[in-house]
Amino acid sequence: MRKILLNSLFTSPAVLGAALVMSSSAFAAQKTEVVGLPALEVGTQTTQTASVTPLTEVKSLSTEKTAEAVKPQLQASAEFSPAKSVVVAEPVKVAQAAPEAQATPSVDSLEQINRYSREGRTANSAGQVTSVSQLSDVRPTDWAFQALQSLVERYGCIAGYPDRTYRGNRALTRYEFAAGLNACLDRVNELIAAATADLVKKEDLATLQKLQEEFAAELATLRGRVDSLEARTSTLEKQQFSTTTKLAGEVVFALTDEFGVDGTNGNNTVFQNRVRLALNTSFTGKDLLVTRIAAGNAGLFNLPAGSGAEGIQTFNFGNTGGNSGLIDWVAYYFPVGENLKFYIPAVSGLHYDYAPTVSPALDAADGGTGPLSIFAQRNPIYLIGGGAGIGANYNLNNRFQVSLGYLADNSTGTQLTFGANNPSDKNGLFNGSYSALGQLTFSPSEALQIGLTYVNAYRRGAIFDGGSAVASSGTALANRNTLGTGSSQVNAYGASVAFKLSPQVVINGFFSYINANFVDDGQGKKDIWTYGLGVAFPDFGKKGNLLGFVAGAEPYMGNPSGGASNDVPLHFEGFYKYQLTDNISITPGVIWVVNPGQNDANDDVVIGTLRTTFTF
Repeated sequence: MRKILLNSLFTSPAVLGAALVMSSSAFAAQKTEVVGLPALEVGTQTTQTASVTPLTEVKSLSTEKTAEAVKPQLQASAEFSPAKSVVVAEPVKVAQAAPEAQATPSVDSLEQINRYSREGRTANSAGQVTSVSQLSDVRPTDWAFQALQSLVERYGCIAGYPDRTYRGNRALTRYEFAAGLNACLDRVNELIAAATADLVKKEDLATLQKLQEEFAAELATLRGRVDSLEARTSTLEKQQFSTTTKLAGEVVFALTDEFGVDGTNGNNTVFQNRVRLALNTSFTGKDLLVTRIAAGNAGLFNLPAGSGAEGIQTFNFGNTGGNSGLIDWVAYYFPVGENLKFYIPAVSGLHYDYAPTVSPALDAADGGTGPLSIFAQRNPIYLIGGGAGIGANYNLNNRFQVSLGYLADNSTGTQLTFGANNPSDKNGLFNGSYSALGQLTFSPSEALQIGLTYVNAYRRGAIFDGGSAVASSGTALANRNTLGTGSSQVNAYGASVAFKLSPQVVINGFFSYINANFVDDGQGKKDIWTYGLGVAFPDFGKKGNLLGFVAGAEPYMGNPSGGASNDVPLHFEGFYKYQLTDNISITPGVIWVVNPGQNDANDDVVIGTLRTTFTF
């Protein structure tokens, strides 16, 4: 070997991390559904909306980050899980997938009140104190505390605490107390506005009046804060990009080299990138329309003759070259009832966008947060074909799920000249290259999952191509044909198994046999094999980390003719994803391919990579 693996491979992850770490800040505007702070007027009806909400019920309008996003995968559960790149509940992933729109969580109301308390003590303590008594907290023995507690019990006006109770066992700051008092004022005014004033006792009105006078300064402070929040919320609503669409993205930096191939076909150290931005749109809260934009400059290494796509890395997959941007994936997910989910891709759909791949720890949807190679993620049977069409998952019960799909080639780039979008002869949705998948997924327990897969396909290019006609996994013999030189009829049978020894140890395994008849070559049917075993250690050393090892054989032809070599090409891979921050991960790893091109006369392929992934 002409280079030393550790030379550029691993400039310590800490060094690259220090160079790439960036600080980020998130601006989150918060909308408070609170009416104004009315002066209590006995016998006067106040116009209120029917959904008067106490100050403590505060909802956030901040956009949820979508971690790794850009392609969702339908799992065996009843809900979409963004297992494919968009993030997912599993972390959302930005590869061939986009995450489901997340429900916006409520902010802890007590924490919000405490924030008001701190602000009141700092900004207003000098100007708002009107008596010595205001310098102390309101204690359970104080008359005001007991009076408000009685009102809370009678009218149920404080509903914002997490346990829906009045915290009567501890002292409250005056601003916390004022927030509770404001809630009771709102509740009483609501009763008056609803013409149910007879439910409010006169003595309670007198008590409220006295409390309102006692805590006028704090109520005024809260009013100013609420008005400010409402003004900011109004601005945000006017300026927001969309009420239905969220942006998810992933950027991959890769410092990589191939160290095994010597001679004139050797390789050099390169610094490559890939960028994916997904617009994830939901119209009902349960559906998902994904429109993804991609760009990148990652080129492939020079490998020995016959190697095909062995060792290809995830950031090479779907790369545009030259950082030119294009829309490389458009698809729509939607449910019909509780148990049936549909997937309709218009461009660049893949079978693993909807069918469970039974590889829970390693399948990163071709994103930058899992293994280095495409092969290490899942069974290559899911790479047979792709494009436009339809897929569906149906849950028979809690243990069995059926997946069916039909995709006709319709990818981006030059391959658009044939396939589902082309009306010319031997093309179109049903008269060109296609692949049809059927799968039964069995989950006998939370720890064990088994998938049995069958694919029938007609290919006019490579077999394991994802619908692009260009091989994405396996040797040249296993993919046999290149674009325009012939076609093949394919029947593929696969099995995948995942077993969780514990939440921190997951074992994945797969095996596939593919029978391919390369039309008009005069050689008859050929047998193609692929198999692999992986061990993953989620949260290894830190939450979000992932340590993984994979060994197996990428797709290879088992009975080649014409004196072609029949050595088994073995793939070994080890990687460690270190989660530097919530949005940045660093992954050093090594890929070693023995007998590339299924020929032991070839130099081994040794690829070292230091990958940094930014997700947002």
